Amino acid sequence: MTDLETPLVTRPRAGALRRAAPALLGYVAVRGLGLITLAVWSAANGKSAHTLLSARWDSLWYTRVAELGYGYEVRLPNGDVHSNLAFFPLLPWLERLIHALSPLSYADAGLLVSTLASLAAAWGVFAVADHVYGTRAGVCAVLVWALLPVGVVQSMAYSESLFTALAAWSLYAVLTGRWLTAGLLAALAGLTRPVGAAVVAAMWVAAIASFVRERSAPPAGGAPRWRRALGMLLAPLGAAGYVLWVGHRTGDGPLGYLDVQAGWRNGFDGGYAFARFAGDKFTSFPSALAGIGIVVGVALVIWLYVVGVRQGQPLPLLVYSGVVVALALCASSYFGSKPRLLMPAFPLLLPLALALSRLRTSRSALVAGGVAVASAVYGAFWLNGSGPP
Repeated sequence: MTDLETPLVTRPRAGALRRAAPALLGYVAVRGLGLITLAVWSAANGKSAHTLLSARWDSLWYTRVAELGYGYEVRLPNGDVHSNLAFFPLLPWLERLIHALSPLSYADAGLLVSTLASLAAAWGVFAVADHVYGTRAGVCAVLVWALLPVGVVQSMAYSESLFTALAAWSLYAVLTGRWLTAGLLAALAGLTRPVGAAVVAAMWVAAIASFVRERSAPPAGGAPRWRRALGMLLAPLGAAGYVLWVGHRTGDGPLGYLDVQAGWRNGFDGGYAFARFAGDKFTSFPSALAGIGIVVGVALVIWLYVVGVRQGQPLPLLVYSGVVVALALCASSYFGSKPRLLMPAFPLLLPLALALSRLRTSRSALVAGGVAVASAVYGAFWLNGSGPP
């Protein structure tokens, strides 16, 4: 494994794309199957797949920010205030830019951003897995990420694909010693979702660890240290800048963004509310099945993390996925969103990717194909039903 301080020899871009091509083609095939299934299912139910992907749930909030800016809010009968200040600005900025430069609507601009970002994310997942475990594992990592039951969100006008792309490439930059690039991408990730803190934490821990190692063996030149320090300074600027701006706009100071989230009944309670939600499922037999599913799902996430530790995943990946998991599972609201919020934690999938890569090609293709069909059906059923809150 390449040391954090030793960049890989940079491959020509065309060569890097050719190396990632099988993974990207596999990704397109899986997501294409999912979208075709969604279109057929939606048509049979008299719904528009296009609307489900571009103009429902959070997508509407992002397009309102793109079109009208910040300041829109909804006051609910129970007194809660849902403000669009809860939504970080990078996706709506891109939607506004594309709308201004093309005939696309804000909603369709969001779909375009997600489409391109999902490909960039798949490439980034491949780059990280390829760097750590080799090309075959990289291809399988992309497939496993595409095959997630909630993978259809990757094709929605949501911010998950954009965030995952920025996070994956920032982590790859950390792993290959490109500290300024890592810091810039981490700052952009921090402008995309609150969980951008996970990217910052991963970069900071990796940089601090490298500084500690160098105390016993200082490098010959000082430039790498300056790059690392500057990258560390850049990394939190996106999230910190937006949070401070929200506090200034609301007049509530640095904690203003937390008040905005409180209006959505969302906060960090260490997982207490989620545990109560899961426990309440066991009060009757039908809902107990859902409770068992929740417990099994959380246990699977924890098990995958532990396996990643045992397999020697690089420290930045462990820190990143650990923070994403903690923020997702310990949030106090929107329990149905947990699988979607966990989707950017792609390092959790590396043990599964390794297992898949060790199968014969014919067998791994059969497994991936079967899971792809199940995932496509679930995604179509989900979006035509309750969908992501």
